[in-house]
Amino acid sequence: MDDRRYLLSLIREGEHQQQDFKYRVSDACKLARSVSAFANTDGGRLLIGVRDDGRLCGVRSEEEIYMMHQAAYKYCRPQPSISFDTYNIEGRTIVVCTVPPSLKRPVCALDEGGKAMAYVRIADENILASPVHLAIWREAVRPHGTMMTYDDNVHRLLGSIEGRKPLGQVVRLSRLPRPKVIVLLARLVHFGVVRCEYCDQQFLFSLA
Repeated sequence: MDDRRYLLSLIREGEHQQQDFKYRVSDACKLARSVSAFANTDGGRLLIGVRDDGRLCGVRSEEEIYMMHQAAYKYCRPQPSISFDTYNIEGRTIVVCTVPPSLKRPVCALDEGGKAMAYVRIADENILASPVHLAIWREAVRPHGTMMTYDDNVHRLLGSIEGRKPLGQVVRLSRLPRPKVIVLLARLVHFGVVRCEYCDQQFLFSLA
């Protein structure tokens, strides 16, 4: 398959959980959020120089290419594995930035003030990771794995998430300390007992 056919086949897929279009790069920090989201979820591709409707506009300058590298290597912590492939199609330069899922999560994006924030990719959006996501990633690197005992705290917590509840409501209903709820939810999600979904701009927890 030649470069043109390959690139057009990607564009026909549209934007989805593992693909995003960027018309232009004007802010390395903003681009770093997409890198963070892909690295923390299932990996993905950024097609830079492509409009939201799939039309080719091309990368306009070397400065944009420089900012792509800045986003990956200066504004992400830890630095993710990432590759850049350049295609010249119809007189336009399109860059495909491929981000594999990271083994060292969370990959955080730094904002203008240097604050590190982790994102996840849900459908075609980059969403700020919840405290439960952060706890899940911490649990994943525990040297002896994760263990859990079904005790009164777990019983109270499970009773508080009948239906679909946001984190704040789970904390109130369970009457457990918020840090405790976050750790328990992370373990319950890890073991497949609880499901975490994103709906109406918030994460909701329910029995799996």
